[in-house]
Amino acid sequence: MKTVDLVIIGGTGFYQLDGLDLERQEPVETPFGMTQAPLAAGTLRGRGVAFLPRHGPGHEIAPHQVNYRANVWACSSLSPRHFVSINAVGSLNWDMPPRSVVLPDQLIDYTWGREHSFVGALPLSEMYVDMTEPYCSELRRKILQAGQGILSAKSGVLGVAQGPRLETAAEINRLAHDGCDLVGMTGMPEAGLARELELSYASICIVANRAAGLDGQQAISMDQIFSNISQGAARVLSIIERLLDHMD
Repeated sequence: MKTVDLVIIGGTGFYQLDGLDLERQEPVETPFGMTQAPLAAGTLRGRGVAFLPRHGPGHEIAPHQVNYRANVWACSSLSPRHFVSINAVGSLNWDMPPRSVVLPDQLIDYTWGREHSFVGALPLSEMYVDMTEPYCSELRRKILQAGQGILSAKSGVLGVAQGPRLETAAEINRLAHDGCDLVGMTGMPEAGLARELELSYASICIVANRAAGLDGQQAISMDQIFSNISQGAARVLSIIERLLDHMD
């Protein structure tokens, strides 16, 4: 197989990578257990690419039950040049409506009880990793170039909630007060684990819905959420193809 230029972890509604010329597909054994979905590896646009759906092939795994350490370790074992996470999120920002595609530059972690570090489980050289900038600036720059005319917003703060339930209106108000533009359930501990392994990692977010209480809705429609994700996913795939076409 070619050198892996890009590894992608897909989120809700993004369970396969269209156009991937598959060479192998199998779960990967790691020091933290097996990945909960097969890791697919092959070529796309002439580049070595790997793909892993974090929630399993049919979304069997809830956000708080994802084995983030196994997933990130398996992806790292391929020695990829870059690592892109696709996250479905709600929006707290009126300038980021449903179906928007956003490249966040900051995050706030509200999760608890998750296995959030390799430290203590593996002999790492650095215990206290710097998360001042949680995403790789070089990879973000490349995605910004590839996403011209596609990205709806070039920055934003992602708040990561525990899940799997959606948030209350009061919780959304709190996140907005904290400065969050987006809310999701899977951005952490993934970003922190990637930093511990010194991976070039960034997130591309698909806005699935307005967050609770923002436009007076009494309930959030799951059918509408999946429809919005599907349309946003096509735009994300275009960004990924451009990223691969112009990768050095």
